[in-house]
Amino acid sequence: MKLTLATIALVACVALANAVSFNGKLVCFYDSNGALREGPAQFTIADMEIALQFCDHIIYGGVGINPDTFQIMSLNENLDIQKRHFATITALKDKFPYAKFFLSVSGPFDQNTIDKYISLLEAGRKKQSAFIDSARDFLRRYNFDGLDLSFQLPRNKPRKVHSDVGSAWKSFKKFFTGDYVVDEKAEEHREEFTDLVKDLKSALSVEDKLLSLTVLPNVNSSWYFDGPAIAPSLDMINLAAFDFLTPGRNPEEADYTAPLCELPDQNRLGHYNVHYQVDYWLTQRVPHHKINVGIAAHGRAWKMTKDSGTTGLPVVPATDGPAPAGPITKTPGLMNWLEVCQRLPNPSNIHAKGADAPLRRINDPTKCYGSYAFHTADEDGANGIWVSYEDPDTAASKAGYVRAKTLGGVALFDITLDDFRGQCTGDKFPMLRAIKYKLL
Repeated sequence: MKLTLATIALVACVALANAVSFNGKLVCFYDSNGALREGPAQFTIADMEIALQFCDHIIYGGVGINPDTFQIMSLNENLDIQKRHFATITALKDKFPYAKFFLSVSGPFDQNTIDKYISLLEAGRKKQSAFIDSARDFLRRYNFDGLDLSFQLPRNKPRKVHSDVGSAWKSFKKFFTGDYVVDEKAEEHREEFTDLVKDLKSALSVEDKLLSLTVLPNVNSSWYFDGPAIAPSLDMINLAAFDFLTPGRNPEEADYTAPLCELPDQNRLGHYNVHYQVDYWLTQRVPHHKINVGIAAHGRAWKMTKDSGTTGLPVVPATDGPAPAGPITKTPGLMNWLEVCQRLPNPSNIHAKGADAPLRRINDPTKCYGSYAFHTADEDGANGIWVSYEDPDTAASKAGYVRAKTLGGVALFDITLDDFRGQCTGDKFPMLRAIKYKLL
């Protein structure tokens, strides 16, 4: 794979990160559904206490909004309210007074809700006041320190990585059909979002509460976020710079899901990398210290077919959507670091066959693109899998990038997907540890 001069410079920059005096934030996203999992996958309060030895910000995910009243609502009242999980989590502030606890609105938790959040932007000041008032009251009632806006907004249309001929044909068609428009009112929504952020900040400041923004994967920042206008009202901005490609959005071809640098070959899109996303916000005159780079504690796994080849070298063609769900996450196409680690060659699986066969691991010596692992399809076409993932080493490399760029810190999505029981190497929370040590 060819490296551009910009990429080489970026790698050198990361390599020199240790020479920079730095103490970045470690923001930990917490999916409260982890408390509902069973067996070793269940994330308990004891696990949270270990995580808080590394995290200085916790973002609790999450709550939604009522589509009729636009007030904040629990997405799982049985857990959040009846079992007092909100209060149980924020009660940890007594033991960890340096940590700030945020409540996330929407994120991946409030499913199929794009229209609802667009409706909030279009609702006008009176109805938006209902959202703002309920948010302020919610934070006060459950003792949260701040609110995180992780609004699900319309996302970019998935695009295949075309060959040169395919790319030329696509350009020819676009001459007649124009660009695909995801949101015809994006400019209006951008202004409405700016007004909402400013009004929220005014209301929360009276209560000495904080406000953050999380930019979800594949949401076009230039469409919805006016950086110079909203940055003064935000205490931090978390860039979920991963899942640029997923087996759900891109079922027929597998590729790196969260590269640090631009991949210049194979006609890949130039904005599908961490550096581009960070650079965009910096060019919007957003202060370095407010930008946190999001790292996923999960990988994305595609099902390889007999037509996907045997090398595993991305871009992998002829994939067939998500790989089967793992035993912990139980989500097709998604594997946390532990699930990947347990499939890498080890004494317990070295002779395994079929669905339990070990994956071949390919490391990235450039520190730019990420690691992947794969197992080609069997003769009958079964058991093929290709996964692009983060591990403690790649997470540390990205934390080194954050340090070299003197950004605000790192946001891990999410701590319930880290190996919090230490089942892989014996170290609990290996990704959190790797990030934290690099940020010191």
